[in-house]
Amino acid sequence: MHDKVHEYCADYVTEDPADYSVVTTQADVEYERAKSKSETEFEGGQPVEYPDDYLEELAVYRKIAKKMLEYDVLLFHGSVIAVDGKAYLFTAKSGTGKSTHARLWRKYFGERAVMVNDDKPLLGIQGDHVIAYGTPYNGKHRLGANIAVPLKAICILTRAAENHVEQITKGQAYAMLLQQSYRPEDEAGMRKVLTLLDALSERVKLYRLGCNMDLEAAKIAYEGMQ
Repeated sequence: MHDKVHEYCADYVTEDPADYSVVTTQADVEYERAKSKSETEFEGGQPVEYPDDYLEELAVYRKIAKKMLEYDVLLFHGSVIAVDGKAYLFTAKSGTGKSTHARLWRKYFGERAVMVNDDKPLLGIQGDHVIAYGTPYNGKHRLGANIAVPLKAICILTRAAENHVEQITKGQAYAMLLQQSYRPEDEAGMRKVLTLLDALSERVKLYRLGCNMDLEAAKIAYEGMQ
């Protein structure tokens, strides 16, 4: 309904035929408004009155995310950066420093590092591996690229006085993986998400990183995940 949505996705326009389409209405916009208000109040914050065109952006991606489950593709909240053609996904609770840590990687690795998506990548389960996809929904700083990169690891980020990284089990990571995934409201969709999370955790290594946001954190994280 709004030009901003088309402008937001302009770098991803293709001449190929569409596999499916999504349509938004004002009811979808109002749903996003109510959901945003509810989540903000739950977290103890002050509700923000977002404009309709921004809320429509969210509505469009929600509809895409739901449809992509049929293609074994999961919307995930995190920051994905690729080094030498392999992608690493950092996830954490909001405000922990995902984007800050990814910036350390770009500084440490220079041209070897490429941002895939700094906010809401799509993760595709393909055979025995996972692909991380860039999308227009790449965060407020618009850091990302229209590329697809094999995902090597998922790292749960925590704050710590000293940098350290450790491999963890699916059981140790699962609560955060579920929290950071798109979760549809219908039972069938949620079952599919749980199935994809099982497949995801079996195909990529899982880590927990404690970091103090010094540049050394990038070095320790990268070497620890090799």
